Amino acid sequence: MPRTLRPGQRSELYVVDVSTGDRRLVHSSTTLLFEAPNWTADGRLVVNGDGRLFSAASDGLTEIDLGGVPPINNDHVLSPDGTTIYVSADDGHLYAVPLEGGAPRRVSNDRGPGFHHYLHGVSPDGRTLAYIGLEQVGDRRVTNVWTIPTAGGADVQVTNDEHADDGSEYSPDGKWIYFNSERASTTPGHAQLFRIAVSTGEVEQLTFDERVNWFPHLAPDGSAIAYVSFPPGIRGHPADVDDVRLRLLSPDGEIREIATLFGGQGTMNVPSWSPDSKSFAYVAYPL
Repeated sequence: MPRTLRPGQRSELYVVDVSTGDRRLVHSSTTLLFEAPNWTADGRLVVNGDGRLFSAASDGLTEIDLGGVPPINNDHVLSPDGTTIYVSADDGHLYAVPLEGGAPRRVSNDRGPGFHHYLHGVSPDGRTLAYIGLEQVGDRRVTNVWTIPTAGGADVQVTNDEHADDGSEYSPDGKWIYFNSERASTTPGHAQLFRIAVSTGEVEQLTFDERVNWFPHLAPDGSAIAYVSFPPGIRGHPADVDDVRLRLLSPDGEIREIATLFGGQGTMNVPSWSPDSKSFAYVAYPL
């Protein structure tokens, strides 16, 4: 079932200027829990809510026709050319849908009833999707980074281990996939940011702190990584957490605080930078 707002809660969509830290409220709702903002190539904001997808503006939300795709979750990305949106549906599969309307196309393969695809990234040439494959192995949920051609075809498993991985997203040059993982800690739930080289499989750790760091999103110009930082001790990426921080990580390793909010799940799950790399979008859920 789609998430819903708690009594007295609001969904608030903001755009923040990364040079000044100034933020602008784009849309607020006390009836719809919307999530995971990202941008079209021409600068329109897109969010999901109640299993559907919307274009968001100051005058409200306009539903995007998904052509009969099953209800979606909050994992969706837009093609670099701006013509297609790729979504993760509650049936566990990935679909391509023309952004301006039309028949959907299933991209993912059938890997069995215990396998679910959670979409997070598209390569800069638009040819490959990066997703998290979740498999139920006995009583364990195993997650790894996978890729698949946007046109359909064979999956490639990028990581193959027992570590909890999520948030896989391509670098602007397509040479790396960035993700969060628990591979550097023996404390359950303690995720940090990493990247893996597409050509060699070399893994590099990017953050090394006491907080729980999720969803690395790279600016289109490569100038910074925006990510969601949870308080120490958090497991996973739950909703309705106090002291969630949005941070920027520069190429030289400097960390800068951009915002502190009540939220978490849905705040910034998908690529959320503006096309010009000057701002990014996020959702807060104040009570």
